[in-house]
Amino acid sequence: MVHELMTPSGVVLRRDAIAAGYDDNALARAVRAGVITRIRQGAYVASPTWQGLDDPGRHRVLSEAVLMQYDGDIALSHASAAVHLGGPTYGLGLRDVQVTHLSTQSGRRNEAGIVHHEGACRLLDITRVDSEWVTSPARTILDVARTSGVETGIILADDFIHRSLTSKEELWMVYECVKDWPGALILRLVIERCDGKAESVGETLGRELFRRHRVPMPRLQFEVLRPNGSIAGRTDWAWPERRLLGEFDGKEKYLRYRRPGETLTDAVLREKQREDLLRELTGWSFIRLVWSDLFRGEETAQRVLAAMSRAAA
Repeated sequence: MVHELMTPSGVVLRRDAIAAGYDDNALARAVRAGVITRIRQGAYVASPTWQGLDDPGRHRVLSEAVLMQYDGDIALSHASAAVHLGGPTYGLGLRDVQVTHLSTQSGRRNEAGIVHHEGACRLLDITRVDSEWVTSPARTILDVARTSGVETGIILADDFIHRSLTSKEELWMVYECVKDWPGALILRLVIERCDGKAESVGETLGRELFRRHRVPMPRLQFEVLRPNGSIAGRTDWAWPERRLLGEFDGKEKYLRYRRPGETLTDAVLREKQREDLLRELTGWSFIRLVWSDLFRGEETAQRVLAAMSRAAA
């Protein structure tokens, strides 16, 4: 059928199928047979591929189809660039593909599942990823912060800096070029508060919860040493002067650090043993936060403060 026309991601455009001798009736039959799925006007993807993708994966494929339908004068931007660069999707809307035009100043508009953005792109603003134009990590952070808010911008900044895709210095350089844009004042908050030390969305949200509710700010990625000076382990947060260690306990952490052949239960038990060792070495208390804690700000803050008081006592 149309498999020979598909990209490695399984995308095929109607225009390419027509040029190869297929017609709309043939494409409709392929859709009914479950061979291909129509993902937007004029674009299809192999059905098994589409069905096996999560939301970010589907957005990535949809973005590829949009770029194929244009003539190379656009770059993926905002949430679409964040997905293409492998960033966290917390706080991002993935319904529409977002692009910035490189050659025209057309203004922001929504049409046919695409959000078109206006904005000059300079040397530090765009990059090439998988042969596609994408706004650079630094520019993407600032675009996301302007459209999705400070917290989402900080989460993305922490991830990109942690993965060495950008730096605070580069963010400040890009900021100087956009500081007069509408809504740019919040970008200073994003740059000042990100640091790249958080290794997950939950860690960033926890740190922002502490800041918002006036909990003393912790030291991040705190190393606990054995008597011989070797590292016994790290904790996401630590308040040494309060004798308290803290961790964010998300499922993805156990999946990320699970060893080959190890079950999830094995990973949890190993983490419990690590916690016991860190407590034994420091004599400090230990507190864990889970996802639901992050959305009970005042209650969670009081719980952390109470743990500090008990530990100090």
